Amino acid sequence: HKPVRQQDKVVGHAVRAMYMYSAMADLAVELGDPALKQACETLWRDVMDTKMYITAGLGPSASNEGFTYDYDLPNQTAYAETCASVALIFWAQRMLHLDLDGKYADVLETALFNGALAGLSRDGEHYFYMNPLESNGRPTRWDWHTCPCCTMNVSRLVASVGGYFVSTAPDGIAFHLYGGISTTLDVGGTKVAVREVSNYPWSGDIAITVEPETSKAFDVKLRVPGWCKGATIKVNGELVKADVVNGYATLHRTWAKGDSIALDLPMPAERIFANPAVVMDAGRVALKRGPLVYCVEEADNPGGTVQRFKLPRQSELAIRQRPDLFDGVVTLTAPATAIDEAEWTSLYRTTPPSQAPATLTALPYYLWANRGQGSMVVWIPEA
Repeated sequence: HKPVRQQDKVVGHAVRAMYMYSAMADLAVELGDPALKQACETLWRDVMDTKMYITAGLGPSASNEGFTYDYDLPNQTAYAETCASVALIFWAQRMLHLDLDGKYADVLETALFNGALAGLSRDGEHYFYMNPLESNGRPTRWDWHTCPCCTMNVSRLVASVGGYFVSTAPDGIAFHLYGGISTTLDVGGTKVAVREVSNYPWSGDIAITVEPETSKAFDVKLRVPGWCKGATIKVNGELVKADVVNGYATLHRTWAKGDSIALDLPMPAERIFANPAVVMDAGRVALKRGPLVYCVEEADNPGGTVQRFKLPRQSELAIRQRPDLFDGVVTLTAPATAIDEAEWTSLYRTTPPSQAPATLTALPYYLWANRGQGSMVVWIPEA
């Protein structure tokens, strides 16, 4: 293979590649090495443009636990090792150190809420090593694994997740992720207490308090996710206009105790389409809301496998808060059609399948396989 500064294609073992690129990015910062920085940016584009699942899973192949060729992103046989998504988070954070650009935080967030978090069950005691985007119901979570790297990796990620939310520079603070945090930061020698309160990712309404020990002028940079259109910002109740540059809105003012920010990130449900070069997703659509990728699981759609559904392009996606499900998740529902699987008695026939109107329910991908075995699909055939 090529020396690291000359590399331009991502190959090999997915986890080890992400670890190596993390080290390259660290060194690029420490050494001020433009060649290493350029290599990191080139490799990043290769992953984003040709090799990453919509869930931020990486590595389609079990044989090498890694990459194959461009646009090879099978769903049911996806390897997408949990460790690879965790390692992608490590790399994305380091790319943020190289350049404060929201595209890196966007991927970090996608990997956190989808590819990595799917590897850990709700009870914290069962795991996925591989993370397919379609299942016939056979894969189940492990109690333990003979190669327990993913169990430890996702556990340490969850334990350290607070360290990814915010960073500082001599001239200010940057908020990268949203949720619920409270911490004290050093900004140019001044202690600044910050707090985030929200119901993110279910809601895009985020309340932030910024309280320096003494009044001080500095920047507060708020990430506006790439998926968000029409974000609004208020400071102390007053609507403010802040230009979004490289995914961050900058608020420069003299901050004082009691100052507050209200950030509103609209979260409509959206359809996502794959590049036509991803032949496995041709004629299919995925559902997304905010940072969350959704899937259709048999537990919410009884009566057969979820592969029976087709989603018409014109069907409206309804957003529904479910207090009864996993402590209040948001699901998506839509009018669909369903094939009658029970009428088939042969492998092939000349008569087309019967279809009937149906309602399709989707829940966040990271929550699948928490209610026993059952089929699942992320990329839904269009009607």
